[in-house]
Amino acid sequence: MTKTTLHQRGSSLYGPLLLALVSVNVFAQPAPKQAPTAARIPLTIETIMQDPKVWIGTSPSNPYWSDDSKTLYFNWNPDKNKSDSLYKVSFTGTRTLTPSQPQKVSPAERRLLPTEPIAAFNRARTQRLFERQDDIYWLDVKSGKIRQLTNTVEAESNPVFSGDEQQAIFRRSSNLFSINLQTGELIQLTDFRPGTKKADAKLTDEEKFLKQDQLRLSTVLKERKEKKDEADRISKADLPKRPKEIYLDDKQLFNPQVSPNGRFVTYRLSKNPANAKTAQVPTYVTESGYTEELRARTKVGTPMATQEFFVYDSVKDTVRAVSVKDIPGIGDKPEYLKTAAKAKADTAKKTRPVSIAGPVWSEDGKIGVVVVRSQDNKDRWIMRLDPETLKLTLLDRQHDEAWIGGPGIGSANTPGNMGFLADNQTLWFQSEADGYSHVYSINALTGGQKKQLTSGKFEVQQILVSKDKSHFFIQTNEVHPGEQHFYRMAVTGGERVRLTTMTGANEVTLSPDETRLAIRYSSTNQPWELYVAELKADGKKGAGLTTALKLTNSQTDNFKSYPWREPTLVTIPASDGQPIYARLYKPDKPTGKSVVFVHGAGYLQNAHKWWSQYFREYMFHNLLVDKGYTVLDIDYRASSGYGRDWRTGIYRHMGGKDLTDHVDAAKWLVQTQGVDAKRIGIYGGSYGGFITLMAMFTTPDVFKAGAALRPVTDWAAYNQQYTANILNEPQSDSLSYRQSSPIYFAEGLKGYLLICHGMVDVNVHFQDTVRLMQRLIELKKDNWEVAAYPMEDHGFVEPTSWMDEYKRILKLFEERL
Repeated sequence: MTKTTLHQRGSSLYGPLLLALVSVNVFAQPAPKQAPTAARIPLTIETIMQDPKVWIGTSPSNPYWSDDSKTLYFNWNPDKNKSDSLYKVSFTGTRTLTPSQPQKVSPAERRLLPTEPIAAFNRARTQRLFERQDDIYWLDVKSGKIRQLTNTVEAESNPVFSGDEQQAIFRRSSNLFSINLQTGELIQLTDFRPGTKKADAKLTDEEKFLKQDQLRLSTVLKERKEKKDEADRISKADLPKRPKEIYLDDKQLFNPQVSPNGRFVTYRLSKNPANAKTAQVPTYVTESGYTEELRARTKVGTPMATQEFFVYDSVKDTVRAVSVKDIPGIGDKPEYLKTAAKAKADTAKKTRPVSIAGPVWSEDGKIGVVVVRSQDNKDRWIMRLDPETLKLTLLDRQHDEAWIGGPGIGSANTPGNMGFLADNQTLWFQSEADGYSHVYSINALTGGQKKQLTSGKFEVQQILVSKDKSHFFIQTNEVHPGEQHFYRMAVTGGERVRLTTMTGANEVTLSPDETRLAIRYSSTNQPWELYVAELKADGKKGAGLTTALKLTNSQTDNFKSYPWREPTLVTIPASDGQPIYARLYKPDKPTGKSVVFVHGAGYLQNAHKWWSQYFREYMFHNLLVDKGYTVLDIDYRASSGYGRDWRTGIYRHMGGKDLTDHVDAAKWLVQTQGVDAKRIGIYGGSYGGFITLMAMFTTPDVFKAGAALRPVTDWAAYNQQYTANILNEPQSDSLSYRQSSPIYFAEGLKGYLLICHGMVDVNVHFQDTVRLMQRLIELKKDNWEVAAYPMEDHGFVEPTSWMDEYKRILKLFEERL
């Protein structure tokens, strides 16, 4: 079993787990260096927006175990240096928790450490391969012996074991190589070359005629050519066998991968359209003193790169492209084209462009599975690939008239969470087929009916298979959408045994010998700290509690001196009957004023029970509550954690249900929390800035003041990957863009609007704000202002920029509410 890393909104799980229920016990240790204990500090913008490592402290991150499971390494910065350092905690005893004090790893020791474990183990997990400083190394796990396999000036990467585990396969430049672990023999497996082979250059008809004519007219010229051709044939026959030369032309190479039997190499080629225009972002404050331009991205609707998937057969010395024209439903047209304003009249079915990710191989190497995804993201096909015949056999098709998504589903470049069980035939994978991301299985050899292994109105957010492949270990949010817990379940489905108890979020790293669990844990009002727990070997229901020892104390005394609130998690009824989950911050002395915060990214969750990535906003909300504001933070339509229907509730209309959810929340504040309907403000960044604009322009009587930070003002100016999923493309679905873009509704502004935007934002371009400024000027609006930040990108970096921005936001609410 290889070590697997899974990540979903701040939680990760490594390796097969045999967990026990966990309780918490603080491990006695000296506190890190902190400021002297001070009296409670009144919150100010200058305080909460200063450098977080000075004011809050730096949480431990990136924990990983040594291969012998005796040492836990992690990044930490208790001394408030400019950057994190590597720390370690050592353990003595076999199955006892007796950790040492955290110690900083010296630079000399750090240079000798293997890189953290990745999925480059042999099947018995007794050996692993790793890359260090662009060279490849082999490690014996039991003895700790390390052997360097390469020592070159070229960069080598991505080492894996061959199917027979006798070779290390790695990538050097564009090509794959293998090195025999016993003899050291180095073999080049592929010969990918940029450009076009000269002999393959196409001749014009005139050039072809002229060449043939010369050979017909001159016997000597013909004989010389025949002799040269024969000499070349003999010379090539005497050479050792080399991999076939594969010229890439003007295409990019992705994911070259050797099959377990070593015969086939699969790879993907991508070609960017010739006339795809890329936006340039000017930067004005530069070392040179001249205005310079940053290359940014294309806009939605720009022609996308074409994708082709190839199989190189080293035995037959052939390269062939995998055809997708016979995939069931490949020519289906999406429903929106039947109503879109610019739908084409022709009804002929055409092969939709797709990308192919994978393959994922069974452990015995006999079955390979690829995931085919349509470029419009409305179909995902899981298919068995026969690399010899190139035949694709359908195992599962997931179709969505909105777009395919959800935890574990993957993307155009990744197959998602899937793998084979012990029989080397049963494939497990995740799908939103029933409306929530759940676990399914199917026989990849015979096909047949897929089996649903989990079900319910919750999401499976992470999944791993135990070392013996008898159980799954999964993370779900079935207790509450704002909680994440781990469960143990047989690979055949059935009862799930809950294995964690701490309320909040747990980022889990399992030791290689599966005896200890490192937990990076946080709660609603406490930042992340590192814990360690002993694991019960049986993992059975009702097993006794183990003890989780707290290894780090990262918060400063000044930060701890303030009694940070734990917001109440509430549900608010939406106008269509759906429950909206939200964080509610209630003041001791309400003033009737209220602020609604809109999280960014759209597909993101913030009404949860762990330390938010919006920690600055969390502190700002505490400041507002101190001033008598009631603050609400909702997981509006399209937020993550609530299944397919919630995720796709904004399809073809951003600023539709996601905005009405905020309007419903504002009404709820008035009806249940004593808020004055005429004193409600709204603010947010990125997608939150967009919703703020839509609220101020289209529901101007609900929100009196709004702060839109780095907002999208016209979705036709945003990128392809995100926008086309939700609104399709502007040239084929202009109605969706028209009804979803705030710039078209600017005449509706009544209240007071603040716009803040970084001028070197390469995500949401400052041009969005500039265009809206011109629109507001032409509309003769005078109740708005813009704050521009010349040196900031989409996410601000400088504390002074954060301070200036939030001083303006606070001033807006204080003066206008």
